[in-house]
Amino acid sequence: MADSVPVRCPTCRRENAFTPPTFPCACGAPLTMPVLRGGIPVEILHRTWQASWVEVRCEVCGRQDEWPAPESGCACGTVVRVPVAPAPALPPPNFPSSGPPAPKPAPKPAPPPAADPARALLRPAFRPVTIRTARDCVTAAEQYLKWLGYADVARTQERTASGVDLRGTGVVAQVDPTTRATELREIECVWLNGLNDSAIAVFFSLAGYARDARTRADDLHLPLFVMDLTGTPQPVNDPADELIRYGAAGR
Repeated sequence: MADSVPVRCPTCRRENAFTPPTFPCACGAPLTMPVLRGGIPVEILHRTWQASWVEVRCEVCGRQDEWPAPESGCACGTVVRVPVAPAPALPPPNFPSSGPPAPKPAPKPAPPPAADPARALLRPAFRPVTIRTARDCVTAAEQYLKWLGYADVARTQERTASGVDLRGTGVVAQVDPTTRATELREIECVWLNGLNDSAIAVFFSLAGYARDARTRADDLHLPLFVMDLTGTPQPVNDPADELIRYGAAGR
């Protein structure tokens, strides 16, 4: 668990103990938000999506990504955004003027093997669920995930504020049954839920995706599916194709 740091409220001047949140990096290492000691917290008066994220570099794998900006609440009702240390720049490559040549970089890992044709033949045909209501959309997504190998996936008892509709071992999923294109925020919210559960996040949409939502899903390697009224999800990006090809066993 990360050590707590003092955060002084700019309104009542009370000093509160704050424990920086920790998230799992894509490499599997825990990544604790590097709170800037002695930094001046900023009261949150108006929230913006851009200001709610900070860039942090993983000390284990060097990956730099955006994470939720840490926030702290005071007993007086003030909520502040706690500053974090800026991500350090990567060191320049070392080009020795003399001496032995620099070691060659490690080779990139080989791509995953092609799907076993015999295995594909053993998978039964998916039986779609005709969509007439929003509930039918969730049912169709649930059955599809089970068809992909997530046998214990089930609906959440109550749809959470983040919008997760389905959970199972190794998977969380959100279903958007509306007639508007799914937005960027919904993609990032279900991805964060996947990180918290150490699970793959999957999204199903009836009306498709906004352009920035689709781009962000590709960057996060998050499978996207679009559903038609027959209840048959169709992949719309490469991660979705991979999920169909290898199923739950390949994740």
